[in-house]
Amino acid sequence: MNRGAAQARLGELWRRGTAFLGTRYAILGGAMTWVSERHLVAAISNGGGFGVIACGAMNPDQLAAEIDGTFALTRKPFGVNLITMHPQLAELIEVCIAKNVGHVVLAGGVPSRAAIGRLKEARRKVICFAPALVMAKRLVRLGADAIVIEGMEAGGHIGPVSTSVLAQEVLPAMTDVPVFVAGGIGRGEAILAFLEMGASGCQLGTRFVCATECVAHPRFKEAFIRASARDAQPSIQLDPQFPVIPVRALINRATVRFAETQREVIDLYRLGKLDQKEAQLRIEHFWAGALRRAVVDGDIENGSVMAGQSVGLVTREQLTEEIIDELLEQGLAALMARAESRAAE
Repeated sequence: MNRGAAQARLGELWRRGTAFLGTRYAILGGAMTWVSERHLVAAISNGGGFGVIACGAMNPDQLAAEIDGTFALTRKPFGVNLITMHPQLAELIEVCIAKNVGHVVLAGGVPSRAAIGRLKEARRKVICFAPALVMAKRLVRLGADAIVIEGMEAGGHIGPVSTSVLAQEVLPAMTDVPVFVAGGIGRGEAILAFLEMGASGCQLGTRFVCATECVAHPRFKEAFIRASARDAQPSIQLDPQFPVIPVRALINRATVRFAETQREVIDLYRLGKLDQKEAQLRIEHFWAGALRRAVVDGDIENGSVMAGQSVGLVTREQLTEEIIDELLEQGLAALMARAESRAAE
């Protein structure tokens, strides 16, 4: 297989994804709060992928400004990721509609029928996250146009199942809408493997943190470059009576203190000095502002350095276009090597 044939084959594999996204490559940028803003989003889209703004806790005016800022940097398609638990979700949806955002990702919980319905009424494409096949099917019934399945290798808030297992569960059974795979993906060979399993494309977050265009603090990027896969660990829950939503991040002083804080709070509860609600709130408030502290301020010891296990594959700062080209070259090289191996048999 020559290079042209390999390119044609890769194009066939992710044609459904590229058609859905309106992009050259079916590579989505993961929405990372404080990281996935206009500069990185536009760079991913300009590089042939699909950038996604992380709305996070933005209010409607802030989101409108971010969308305008992104349009000023690219005319390529991009999307907006909205958290379903945001108190102003309805208003944020209206901003996306008014600003002509073609794709909206609803994440962080099960979206309501009303939220999906409003976007569909406005002819916007709706992308939803599904942690299991049963949820993927439910979301499609609610009107989702595409699904993202994200394994526990991802950075930030994670589920309990690995990417490879989710892919085996969902991809053979979910063929009526495009499915994008995410979690721990950092090389083109992995993208190729999931495409051949039936995925329409892949989503990568950690791999883009050290893009030159990313505005994250230099110390935040340095932490990624130094880290290995085993440094990205999920947060620890000490007592099932006080649940902790698992978040994968690089181990630092804050992660150690979080375990100590849980123990102190649980002891106070058992001594009757705190009721359960107060104790739970103390545990939950530990990480308030911690992600901004790390990404924006560069405090990588006392902030939350959210990173996926693919962080070990991040070895230097690169232009976004170079990262995308590298992923593409790795996938094409794998296709050509496989063809050569078969020809030699």
